[in-house]
Amino acid sequence: MGALRILGIDPGLRVTGFGIIDKTGTRLAYVTSGCIRTPEIDSLPERLKIILDSLGEVIATYRPAQVAIEKVFVNVNPQSTLLLGQARGTAICAAVAAQLPVCEYTALQVKQAVVGTGHARKEQVQEMVKRLLKLPGHPSTDAADALACAICHAHGGQGLGALATSGYRIRGGRLIQGRARRRTTL
Repeated sequence: MGALRILGIDPGLRVTGFGIIDKTGTRLAYVTSGCIRTPEIDSLPERLKIILDSLGEVIATYRPAQVAIEKVFVNVNPQSTLLLGQARGTAICAAVAAQLPVCEYTALQVKQAVVGTGHARKEQVQEMVKRLLKLPGHPSTDAADALACAICHAHGGQGLGALATSGYRIRGGRLIQGRARRRTTL
C-alpha cells in the first residue's frame, strides 16, 4: 500500500504556510514545509498571483494527492476577513487547477485533532507538530499550522464534523456519545 501525500495550507495574504506529509497506514512522515511570502505592495492581484504561482510550483514539485486547507474565521475587521478570503480562494484555485480534491477544516477542528483541545495556543500546535512528525526543531507558526491541517486530514478530520450529526461529540479531547437529534417533517 502506497503513501498518501497530503498538502496542508494555512492561507494568508502576507504569509501562506504550506506543509506536506505522507500517510502510510497510521504512520505520518514529514516531506517538506515552508512559507510563501508576498511583498508589501498595494497590488492585490499581484500578491494573489504570487500565492497562486508558488503553490502551483509546490504542487508540481511534490505531487500531493489531496489538499487540506483551513477555513476562514470571521474577524472583527471585515476588510481583513475579505482579504484573507481572497488569499484562501487563490490557494483553493491552485489545488483545483491541479485537479486535486480539497477538504476544509476550521481552526478548532485542526487544533482538536492535533493537540486535543480546540483552544490550543500556537506554541502548543508547533510542539505537537514537532512531536507527531519527529522533527528536529519547531517549524515556523505558519508552516506548523499548515502541517497541522494536513495531520488533521490524515487523522480523518472530516469525520470530526460528521460526528456532531451522528450522536457523538468531542469533549475535552474525548469522543462521547450524546443523544441523537431527530428532525421530523410535517
